[in-house]
Amino acid sequence: MPDPLIDSSLAGASLLEAIRFDADGLVPAVAQEYSTGHVLMLAWMNRTAVEATVASGEAHYYSRSRRAQWHKGESSGQVQKVREIRLDCDGDALLLLIEQNGVACHTGRRSCWFHTVREGRIQVLTAPDVDPDALYGAPKP
Repeated sequence: MPDPLIDSSLAGASLLEAIRFDADGLVPAVAQEYSTGHVLMLAWMNRTAVEATVASGEAHYYSRSRRAQWHKGESSGQVQKVREIRLDCDGDALLLLIEQNGVACHTGRRSCWFHTVREGRIQVLTAPDVDPDALYGAPKP
């Protein structure tokens, strides 16, 4: 009898076969710093983003608001080198273990997880490490 801790119905499948994309063809992907374990961001991937990530070794995502593919760091230079891709037990979420070049958050912070709840109120934990205008250019009036 197979060991239930080792046995998996996903074992042996290709990544694209194993992913259970949602009705919109998307899967959530958490980016975690490979060396520290810090969670840096959450983004969405579609099939094309997964394929581009696997092929290039750098993180590619799908923007739900822009309805477009994007390569992390394409405009800021803050590229994510993917060291490992993990699929959760249900096949409906990805974990990207990455090496982050610079900051991960578009606000100029290392991580997108800089808000906390204290006494029922949102508080900001960290200031930006980099001015977002320096990463992306000053906003146009």
